[in-house]
Amino acid sequence: MACTLLLWLPSMAALGEENAPHPAWLRIDDGVIVDSGQDDGWVGAWEKPQDDSADDRLVALAPAADVPLRWLRYPDAAPAQAAAAARIDALKDSLGDAALLHVVTGQPAGEGQAVPVAVTTHAAMAAWTDWLKARDLMPAAILPAAAAVPPPEPGTLWTADVGGEQIVRSADRAYRSDLELDALIAGSHDIAPLDPDRMREALLLTLAAPPLDLLSGGWKPKRSWAADPALLRMAKRLLVALVVVSVLIPIIYAVRLTSDTGRADEAVVAMAKKAGVTAGDATAAEAEIDRRLAAAGGGPLAFSVPASALYDAMGDAPGVSLKTLSHRTDGTLTTTLAAPRVEDINQVLLALQARGYRITAQPMAGSDGQQMANVTIRAVP
Repeated sequence: MACTLLLWLPSMAALGEENAPHPAWLRIDDGVIVDSGQDDGWVGAWEKPQDDSADDRLVALAPAADVPLRWLRYPDAAPAQAAAAARIDALKDSLGDAALLHVVTGQPAGEGQAVPVAVTTHAAMAAWTDWLKARDLMPAAILPAAAAVPPPEPGTLWTADVGGEQIVRSADRAYRSDLELDALIAGSHDIAPLDPDRMREALLLTLAAPPLDLLSGGWKPKRSWAADPALLRMAKRLLVALVVVSVLIPIIYAVRLTSDTGRADEAVVAMAKKAGVTAGDATAAEAEIDRRLAAAGGGPLAFSVPASALYDAMGDAPGVSLKTLSHRTDGTLTTTLAAPRVEDINQVLLALQARGYRITAQPMAGSDGQQMANVTIRAVP
């Protein structure tokens, strides 16, 4: 449920009084007036819905005594052009220094429609905003109270009570009633009272589509960033989910790795058993198989293992040739390498070291001018 509190601002004359009357107020819930008064009851009416909905808003009404309205027409102008022209004309027709005036124009919806123009002073705006701040109030808009009075029937003027203030509305003006001036301004036109029910309907329509807002220009509130509580809650949940997933991924990986390692160890033990090796775990089975292969001259200690690594390394160094080659039962391969440059031999040795073999090399000069080296390669990396 969206709540709107409509609060009438005190006039500039009332702000200077010590015993100024309480402002009039209305509380509107979902477009229906549910409470009203001219006392301090607005405090409870506003504080109560604060935690109910983010759509709750406070709208202040500026008195017609300080903010009279005019409606100007520019039949051939576009809406934006008409609004600009109305502002200029309002400044021309106003008394006093233009720098002290706060002129606000609405923008008509279509071409040829009347442009509402409100004229007040910066001093009045400062007084009202200070009055609101002193009560910790932040209005969503400040509307002229005179803007709520609908236009009268042709040839007549309305007089309406709006928040305890009597306002006169003609076809092109809305201002505070003055008994001595009303008849002179009306001339031959009749001044008729506006039905209260119709005035309330017009007030609700004005809130739904305000013709203009005094919080514009230099008085427009600066936007302050505020986090949406719903977005904050969602962000917290996503952060918690991210932390949980980040923790679960390595745990699941570790469980899977342990499970796969266990299955591989069981397969090694089973294969060793088929080969006649009885062992309690994969490490023991592998050690026993290596021992038997070494005794038989095979396995990683066999000649083919380091020899194949040597030939692969020489394949990347075409200038290197093999002079001698011998193999011991402990898996050590001894060879003599020859090349036109020492760098070619080093290339082969580095390739063997990259495969994890331990290399010892003794360089020497060949009789034919080539570079030679006696190399020992440990068969077991």
